[in-house]
Amino acid sequence: MNEGSLVRATLKALFLPRRLLPIVLVCAPMVAAQVRFSDGEPMAGPLGLLLCVLCITVAPVSYRVLFPEGLDLSHGGIRLVLYATVGAGVVLTGGAALPRVLDLGPTFLTDRYSLAVCAGLFLVGGWGLGRDIGFEETLARERARAARLEVEAEQAQLLALRSHLDPHFLFNTLNAIAEWCQTDGAVAEAAVLRLSSMLRGVLAGVRAATWPLERELELVRTLFELHLLRDPDLFQLHVEVEPGLEAFPVPPLVLLPLAENAVKHGPAAGHRGPLRLSVRAHEDTLVFSLENPGASQGPRAGSSGLPTVERRLALTYPGQARLVLSSDAGRTRVTVTLPRARPAAGLVT
Repeated sequence: MNEGSLVRATLKALFLPRRLLPIVLVCAPMVAAQVRFSDGEPMAGPLGLLLCVLCITVAPVSYRVLFPEGLDLSHGGIRLVLYATVGAGVVLTGGAALPRVLDLGPTFLTDRYSLAVCAGLFLVGGWGLGRDIGFEETLARERARAARLEVEAEQAQLLALRSHLDPHFLFNTLNAIAEWCQTDGAVAEAAVLRLSSMLRGVLAGVRAATWPLERELELVRTLFELHLLRDPDLFQLHVEVEPGLEAFPVPPLVLLPLAENAVKHGPAAGHRGPLRLSVRAHEDTLVFSLENPGASQGPRAGSSGLPTVERRLALTYPGQARLVLSSDAGRTRVTVTLPRARPAAGLVT
């Protein structure tokens, strides 16, 4: 917010009833005392009203200009001196210089002790009103941000559900199960149980804010097992998880689309070889790495797998998580780095 907008917003906020009423309740007795104890000076009332208006308008504006939100307080002392200087200047101009120019007699508020009180009220009142207005604006922005995140989370939820229920994968699996029902009932039963387990896991994950890493890996393993049921020689799976990380909370379904992509663009596309999934802790981050045979051609137009993961990471770890896709020596690796801080809850409901 630039200074012009800040000044207008502050003055507008001062006229809201919840602030204007207390301001009137404080200023009215001061103006009444100014009239009552100023020995009949006819300009005492207008002068007292002017002092109140100057303090009420200039103090919170100057405070908010000199102490904006997010300020690095390394230079706070200088700004405090400037704020005090502004207060002294306003009070002395309205309570000392102006009466002298107009040749007014002594009044209650222009007494030097009263002026000291007015200066204190300027500093304290400006601080209180300025911070109150600033907090109110911050709260309004956070509420708007929360509402926006809620909408984005709903969109991410729908994207996640659509991404993780790949119709081609489901149709192919169901067709394979239909064939196994005629040729190998045991394999068909195993496939139905695994598919049912995966679908339950997907639906549970879409509705959850976080879940343990162990559940995420279980879902990924089930996906790989379904592929291997259809073709046991499709790939060799190697999973390495650093001990002690199984209970770590992670965003649900963050690895599943990566696993789908690894099979779809690797072994299922004719690039036979091992799939390697590793999870390890590195300093204050958690690093997931999934490697598949076949060189990456980069994100494909219209694909939703990687964009969905990136969007969900941005919602859950604003500016803290990373997803990197790389290709080397005929293999593709996708690496997801998460902060070890607990994911933001409530983004997906």
